[in-house]
Amino acid sequence: MQTPVLANSRSSLAGGSASGAAQEPTLKVDDLWVNYKTQRGAVQAVRGVSFEVGLGETLAFIGESGCGKTTLGLALIRLLPKTAVIPRGKAIYSRNGLATDLLKMDQGALREFRWKECAMIFQGAQNAFNPILRIRDQVLDTAQAHGESNPNRVRERVLELFRLVSLDPERVLNAYPHELSGGMRQRVLLALGLLLDPQLIILDEPTTALDILTVRSVIEVLRDLRKQIDFSLILISHDLSLAAELADRVGTMYAGMLVEVANVMDTYYHPYHPYTIGLIRAVPTLSGEHRDLISIPGSPPDLITPPKGCAFNPRCPYATDECREQQPPLLNVGVDHQVACWNWQTVVADQGSRLIMGARAQA
Repeated sequence: MQTPVLANSRSSLAGGSASGAAQEPTLKVDDLWVNYKTQRGAVQAVRGVSFEVGLGETLAFIGESGCGKTTLGLALIRLLPKTAVIPRGKAIYSRNGLATDLLKMDQGALREFRWKECAMIFQGAQNAFNPILRIRDQVLDTAQAHGESNPNRVRERVLELFRLVSLDPERVLNAYPHELSGGMRQRVLLALGLLLDPQLIILDEPTTALDILTVRSVIEVLRDLRKQIDFSLILISHDLSLAAELADRVGTMYAGMLVEVANVMDTYYHPYHPYTIGLIRAVPTLSGEHRDLISIPGSPPDLITPPKGCAFNPRCPYATDECREQQPPLLNVGVDHQVACWNWQTVVADQGSRLIMGARAQA
């Protein structure tokens, strides 16, 4: 017996906002674990991650390469490689008062769920298309695979979406992928992701390999789309400036775990975790006072044999014996602010002292 897919009250090819779903988060993930089987043992790529994404909200995940961001996104739509296993966890998706656990869906239900309810747009737009098919054929194939058999309706919808992402609709629709620039292909992917009116979009490094002007164009397109179309967004990126531009909340990942979750202003101006602070200090600024860039010492841990206690303790200047012995839980430390650090109060006091000293030095 197949796991039922949530009923969609909106037409798959017509825009509009869902009603009556504001009370429940679009996605609620609880204690999610993902391991990769290797000859040396299990790589614990995602370790006990829990979070929520509200209707119309953008949640960004930031962190170094290998921290588990992309694995997390792939786990949500069950596109992990065969070597991966999900030993435990829940991922409850809700729409129009109906809820289902994505991790318990069978393959038939998952096939219907992908693109229609949730679309993931992967990094590397040049590899996302069939090179021998025109864009129009790939759009039609996607729609037909999910039960939309009216080509005229599909065409009208995709032309509308191409305009929304600032593309020449007729030219792009009849083009082959190699005839489009990297930025154009990325925007085609955005439009294709929205074709079936999903409630949840997962963007994995959407500006990878794009030049700075194209990055700005993609950011503006995403910002405009959020205003015009009601969907929730999970943004996976190592680009802190991109997360700052688009996110409502930011989750910092380290060694497969969430170590801090806060609204975007607190993340960048009042971070509580030493790792989040280290990420921000390592990013150059184009405005404000000149400051030296400080890289985080050391390297990320081996996730086959992660360190005892807090995984960040070998690289953390605030580490104590407690940090080396026990993993800190993700605690509520303020309004919409969570941090996994035994010494977060010391960190906050230290950052406050540095701000005061910096202000005195400028005065």
